[in-house]
Amino acid sequence: MSRELTTLEIIAPTPEEAIARGLADLSLSREAVDIEVLDTGSRGLLGIGGRQARVRLTVKQAKPSEIPAANTPKVSEESLEVTLEKAVEVLDEEEAFQVDTAVTVVSELLDRMSIKAKVAGKMLAPVDEKDEKTVKIDITGNDLTILVAKHAEILNALQYIASLIISREVGHWVPLLVDVQGFRSRRERALRTMARRVAEQVISTGRKEVLEPMPANERRIIHLELRDHPQVETESVGDEPNRKVTIKLKSQIN
Repeated sequence: MSRELTTLEIIAPTPEEAIARGLADLSLSREAVDIEVLDTGSRGLLGIGGRQARVRLTVKQAKPSEIPAANTPKVSEESLEVTLEKAVEVLDEEEAFQVDTAVTVVSELLDRMSIKAKVAGKMLAPVDEKDEKTVKIDITGNDLTILVAKHAEILNALQYIASLIISREVGHWVPLLVDVQGFRSRRERALRTMARRVAEQVISTGRKEVLEPMPANERRIIHLELRDHPQVETESVGDEPNRKVTIKLKSQIN
């Protein structure tokens, strides 16, 4: 397996919590991974100016039989793969304008937030025929933890505000995805792993499971991951911002 498929970075309030989340997402025991604490985090002064902890878990290169299994159901390697982003290589004039506008808007918003970072943009091809092309903005730099802390609340807010401004400048709604240091790719991998794990739990117990509230883009990942599953189905329930995904057997009736 490539390093990309066996390495996962997790951000959480403490290193131990980050390690626990990472092990759960990978469905592996502590002995099966190498753990590197990238940032121990800081509580700040009176809760102000705190910094989240960040750890990197790397799956040890061993034969499957040599890796101790965790108590959670085993997830196939396929579920750990990140959905490949297919960028549109040749942009027409309108697409180029959308990407350039997005880069400018996000850069200005970060500047107003006093965050120094590099901003790059590209156009992603649709995932399927029902989707539209999406402008993706990648933010890179040093110590961007603030953007992804607390379930990426600031990153999601930045994305939403940028979408409104960009759509106004372009004259119509533009699907936008803003990522920080590959955070959304790692989050997608974790969500897909969790979706498959919960699906197996639903099959085993026969009881539906309701996941924690998620923004629309994360709910979509769960739906896409399980849409072709032969035994379970998904649906979104509740109202924003507390809308959740329910995973249940296809034979279950509301």
